[in-house]
Order: sequence, then C-alpha cells, then structure tokens
Amino acid sequence: MGLAERRIVKDFQENEFASFLAELKETVGKEVAVDVAWDTLAVDGMSHLYKECWPQVYFTPLVDALKAICSDDMGKEAISEELDKIVIKNEGGVSSATSWSSFENKTITLDHKPTTNINNMGERSTKLISVLENRL
Repeated sequence: MGLAERRIVKDFQENEFASFLAELKETVGKEVAVDVAWDTLAVDGMSHLYKECWPQVYFTPLVDALKAICSDDMGKEAISEELDKIVIKNEGGVSSATSWSSFENKTITLDHKPTTNINNMGERSTKLISVLENRL
C-alpha cells in the first residue's frame, strides 16, 4: 500500500469509520468487534474512490441488513446473543452479492472487491439478510 492509499485509509478511519461504529452499536444494541483488513481494501491507484466505495460496498449494506434483522425484539435478541464479530476484507476476489457474506461462529464475514459493483448495495444487503436469517 502506497502513501496515497495509507493517507486515505487513515483519513477514513479517523473521520468515517467512527460514525459507522456508532451506528452499528446503536443498531445492534451492543459493542461488536469489527476487524477490517484495510490493506486488502486498498487497491493501488484507486484511492480516489475509497471514501465513496467503501461505505457503498461494505458499511451501508451491513448496517441496512442489521437494521432489517433488528427491526423487532426477536431479531434484536438473536443478534445480541449470536453476533460477536464482523470481519471486512477483500481476499476472495468476490464481485457479486451472491457470495460476499457469511455468518459462522458468531462472526459475519464480508469479502468483496472494494471498487466493483459499487451501486449494488441493495443486493448485498438483501443477501446478508438472507444469510443471517438462515443462521440465527
């Protein structure tokens, strides 16, 4: 990861990521460990897209899915009991919603290319909702 990418990552962590964590805590009603493999999200030459892409690819679909799951007491209770950690990474070369998410061992894992199919937020959210509903 070059200097340009490191600067953008640091700026995102300091200015955008904290508000995501606060929204996540408010949505699920508890602190959840979030492990982001920042170095895998940083693609050389694409740093100008991170501020727009990362929320659309990872954070907005995640929060939207969790809000849908936690829309009633049954969902809130299930998430509270069963979710301990969220892992966000770009390691599998995934570019579609069909295989971007999993939920195992109390951990949501999101693995997707950070600058591909950016506008498919609804598809990613819908798929994550399905994965969670089938595992909770």
